[in-house]
Amino acid sequence: MAQTLVNFRIDETTKKQMEQICSELGITMSTAFNIFAKKVIREKRIPFDVSLDPFYSESNMKALSKSIKELEEGNVVIKSMEELEAMTNE
Repeated sequence: MAQTLVNFRIDETTKKQMEQICSELGITMSTAFNIFAKKVIREKRIPFDVSLDPFYSESNMKALSKSIKELEEGNVVIKSMEELEAMTNE
């Protein structure tokens, strides 16, 4: 079967981590991507869930920004784990 070259960009750290895992599995990255492509073709879908991480939702990002601003302004209450646990036992 004729081969064709596919080029795409990937973060350097991600590439190194993938190469390491593929090496441990005894395959190349090219083989791993071929396995992925064949599974997509066979199942006619991305073979894993693709969804938004709720951590990055607009409302959560606003809440985090507010918390960071309060922290930077010194508007925080600091409690130890013991104090927090005592609050739940009251």
